[in-house]
Amino acid sequence: MKIVFRLSSLLIVSLFALSIAFAQNTKPSPTPTPQSGDDNQRVFIREVRVPVIIMDKKTKLPVTGLTKTDFQIFEDGQLQKIESFSDEKANEPIFVAVLMDTSPSTAGKKKFSQEAAINFIHTVTRLRKDKVAFMTFDDRITLHQDFTDKLDLLSVAVDKAKRVGNQTALYDAVYEICDEKLRNVPGKRVIVLITDGDDTYSRANLDDVIDIARRTDTTIFALSTKGGFAGSTVPGVQAGIVKDAEDKVLDKICDVTGGAAFYTGDMLALEKAFTRISKQLRSQYIIRYVPINNNYDDTERKIDVKLVTSEKSLEIQFKKGYKAKREPQ
Repeated sequence: MKIVFRLSSLLIVSLFALSIAFAQNTKPSPTPTPQSGDDNQRVFIREVRVPVIIMDKKTKLPVTGLTKTDFQIFEDGQLQKIESFSDEKANEPIFVAVLMDTSPSTAGKKKFSQEAAINFIHTVTRLRKDKVAFMTFDDRITLHQDFTDKLDLLSVAVDKAKRVGNQTALYDAVYEICDEKLRNVPGKRVIVLITDGDDTYSRANLDDVIDIARRTDTTIFALSTKGGFAGSTVPGVQAGIVKDAEDKVLDKICDVTGGAAFYTGDMLALEKAFTRISKQLRSQYIIRYVPINNNYDDTERKIDVKLVTSEKSLEIQFKKGYKAKREPQ
């Protein structure tokens, strides 16, 4: 036993000495630094996706049948190469988030807001295809119904929205639904805002809202609860007013994301608008391109889409830009 012990001890000592010698003669390899022109520098390639809707100004209906050669796309005035183009019909599901303002300034128009929400949901969404979520916002942001295709659940959720809060967190509500709910859904992303456009409580600002909506490819539509520019038939909705700062905010949010804002208290007029929206969302062209300036430098990039054949009777809707910001990995 003593001989075995001595042999084992010698073996352990020898191995320990060898490990020390190996460590002393081995230096860690330096981390390779990408050289100029190294492919490692081009790992992150940002592809910009631009949904485009072409509308006939007279009929207000979408124009279909156009091809890649009919379009030109520009970023900051520079012509870009279209990498891919698709004419999307009714196949892709639509995820719609309906956000209803329940702050004090909209309390007198609650019935109108609820009716508009229900009408939009029933007009635009398809059974067993699209999904809708319903949220209210005031000084709190409350998700009443997560994404579902069950219209009865959505109707109940809208009807049960009783709370009237103290402030209006409009920007925070839009930011939250884009960032937490719409970012990763497998389909087209739409927000419907039912509000007077006034924000009194958010931590986010208008630029934050526009940035997150564009980065998540979310199209925003707004139904103003002030309404009634051409007369109002709904009690509590103002008539004969001129657009103020809040209305211009709604216009901007919708315009830069490829949507539209509506100012009317006439429910019949709204229903016709909802039908047009439904057709627009199912008649989008999707243009994708890799920017010539492919740096993540946090700058604002302006997008412009033009038809090769200039046709004055056609109207083009598309998101107007984005911020060159790297998404978190």
